[in-house]
Parts: sequence; C-alpha cells; structure tokens
Amino acid sequence: MGSESGSGVLYIVATPIGNLEDITTRAEKVLASVDFIAAEDTRHSGRLLQSLVIRKPLVALHDHNERDRAGSVLDRVAAGETMALISDAGTPLISDPGYVLVRQARERGIRVVPVPGASALTAALSVAGLPTDRFTFIGFLPAKRSGRQSALSSLEQESATLVFYESPHRIIDMVQDVVAVLGAEREMAITRELTKTFESFYGGTAQQVLEQLESDANATKGEFVVMVQGAVPRAEALPGIDVDKLLALLCAELPVKKAARIGAELTGFSRNELYQRALALKGE
Repeated sequence: MGSESGSGVLYIVATPIGNLEDITTRAEKVLASVDFIAAEDTRHSGRLLQSLVIRKPLVALHDHNERDRAGSVLDRVAAGETMALISDAGTPLISDPGYVLVRQARERGIRVVPVPGASALTAALSVAGLPTDRFTFIGFLPAKRSGRQSALSSLEQESATLVFYESPHRIIDMVQDVVAVLGAEREMAITRELTKTFESFYGGTAQQVLEQLESDANATKGEFVVMVQGAVPRAEALPGIDVDKLLALLCAELPVKKAARIGAELTGFSRNELYQRALALKGE
C-alpha cells in the first residue's frame, strides 16, 4: 500500500452507487488492508464486502449514533489501528454520515485520507446538460411542503445550477413546488437509479419534467438527483423593459400570481418582488 500502510489512519472510501463494477482498485485494496470498517448500514455494506471477498470487522456508524460512537472508534485509530469509513452508496459525508467523525479526527491530529470514487452528485451533473461551471449542492429539502417552498424561494435568485437529492415518495411533490416557486419554464433535469438496471433520465422545463414523472409508472421508485438551472442574473435581464407597464399588461389578462411568475421569467427580477409590486399597482 506504499504510503497508505502506516498506522493510525482514517480512510474515507467511496463505494459504488449501484453498479458494483464502479468500485476502484484502490478502494478494494484499502478495504482489504484496514483493521476495521465503519459503515452506515452494516448489513448493506456486508453484502458489498462479501461480493469483494473482503472479511473485516464492521462497526455501525450512522446519523443516530455518530456523536456517541465517534470518540471510541477514533481512540482505536489513535492507538494505531487503521479504519475505513463507507456509506451505503457513493462518497461518505455527501448527504451521508461522517462529518462528526472527520471533524473530531482532524481535531485530534489523526490522518484522514480520501479514497475517491463514485458520487451520485457528480455523475448526475455530468449528464444533465445544465451549466456545471458553478453549482450549489443543497441535498435534501424539508419534508413538509411549506418548508420546501420556503427553501426554494430563498434560492430563487441563485444563478448557479441547483442540485438536490430527493426520496421517491416526495419527488412529484418537489417538482410541483419547483413549478410553483421557481416557475414552469425553469429548466431542470432529474436522474433516477443512476448506474442501476432501471436508470432513467427526465429533462426539459419544470412543467415538462413534472408531466414526464406523472406519466411514468416507475417514477416514484428509486433514488433521485434533481438539478435545476440557476436564475438569469439581473444584469442579463432583457434591456429597456418598463416593469410596471409589463405587470399592468399581464395583470389585465392574468391572475396576479401568474403575472408575477411570467414577469420574473422575462425580467430576471424576483417573482415575490414582482408579486408585491403587482398588488401595489392593482391597488393604485
């Protein structure tokens, strides 16, 4: 293992997100060489290790016990043992446990070594067809609709591509909220079950993606990465637009909320800001 054969090391090891052939040669070597492995779900990870013909002691380390258990496993590393941290799939700490462990390891001066590999985040971005020069990873949005819409509203003017993870039982509700808050014409892409047998891709405007999901009987199964194109910066808004005049024309034909949404798409201004302005104009 060269420089990786020393004692007292914590390895952060990425594992496949679906296709087992995505395991790296280095990851296999590290997992086979360490004294013990901390896993989010020991039963799930046990099957992975069995497929790799690797037999190592497993310690459960997940959201519910990480704060209590981090100290004791790091005591073993500080005493000279080598340890690998893996999650159920992909790269640990990316919407998975491990932050407390790594933070404490750094504070104690323990060497922490990344062993890179699969990540649903970067895999999805690579095929989305959306800008990737800048992106903001949000992870999971709040489970309740009010919290989810509030979080999306706070991101309305973010110009970087937005990336979320979402669960199958909330995916349609989430896209409905994207349509309602960010606009039906905002471009987005969704990957489902990346690298697995039923890998799927949905893309287009938010409204088109919603329709694709609603017409797909399998769309509420599996694991999802949701990517939404960032807002057009205000500096790129169409020049020479009289916003008040535009809102007045739209409000003459449409409900205020819809007028504000269309106005936001045309000007780059905040939908909420235009909504309040439209209400003021109607009041006048």
